[in-house]
Amino acid sequence: MELENLFGDLLKQARLKAGMTQETLAFQAELDRTYISLLETGKRQPTLMTLFALSKALELRPSDIIKEIEKKVGYY
Repeated sequence: MELENLFGDLLKQARLKAGMTQETLAFQAELDRTYISLLETGKRQPTLMTLFALSKALELRPSDIIKEIEKKVGYY
């Protein structure tokens, strides 16, 4: 699986676990809802600033998101 798809899947799972809609996440992260959709579908890749904004809104550490992706890719 491509990295952008792994990130998108992880983002969607985290968003749903937090009980948020795409619109709520976008508002809290100060991003556009359509951009959240593009991230979740793997059509866009986040910048470092975006990763931090999403992490804050989801109450996660950016490093935890990266670690989860590393696990799925097979990096340890």
